[in-house]
Amino acid sequence: MFTSQGPSFRELAVQALSSTEHGYDLLAPKFDRTPFRTPDRILDATAEALRPLGPFTTGLDVCCGTGAGVEALLPLCRESVTGVDFSAGMLTEARTAVIAPEPGPAVDWVRADARALPFADAFDVAVSFGAFGHFVPSERPGLFAQVHRALRPGGLFAFPLGAPQPLTSPWYWAMLGFDSAMRVRNALWRPSFVMYYRTFPLAGVRADLERAGFAVRLLPLEGFGRRDDGSPNWRLVVASKG
Repeated sequence: MFTSQGPSFRELAVQALSSTEHGYDLLAPKFDRTPFRTPDRILDATAEALRPLGPFTTGLDVCCGTGAGVEALLPLCRESVTGVDFSAGMLTEARTAVIAPEPGPAVDWVRADARALPFADAFDVAVSFGAFGHFVPSERPGLFAQVHRALRPGGLFAFPLGAPQPLTSPWYWAMLGFDSAMRVRNALWRPSFVMYYRTFPLAGVRADLERAGFAVRLLPLEGFGRRDDGSPNWRLVVASKG
């Protein structure tokens, strides 16, 4: 899962014993060479599903990391795309990695906590990839309210969401084990490092989005196939601001 150019075991251990913010500052230079980066296949599928819903004037990537989501938004936005993240290290990497097209939309980078976004009625579309495990469930309503505030009326907040793994899948047990280890780590060690894989269920997420003022629909990402019961393996959650 890790390449020889990725972080060493020691580097990962140091990161895991740091705060969430400082851990990503440390990981940033090698982040794109880890399995934690959202795969291009998911980014591309999200962009293709959003394309018929645009075009958009301005876009926002919430918890942008090294900028992969910003790159996915650039072909969909006419004026600008903004990436926001609380890690200075990740933003440093993003500024180097993402080149704004000429001619094309401008790219802006903002350092801020997603729980206190410095925007109001500023964007037509917002996305987020692979970041929701960094928020405990009690923080979701506030997070979604911040994104709602950042969007213009009629704006969209979209993110891919995978179906739960079945009990027979090794991934189910791997994620359960990881989350359990993180809970023990955070109970015994400070500062905490918040990263969980099983705290973002569709039903609870949908309810929190609706409480924040969004109307929610689900678009199947058909390129990832369907489960035995006919439900999609991956969906795009599209939340519209009224």
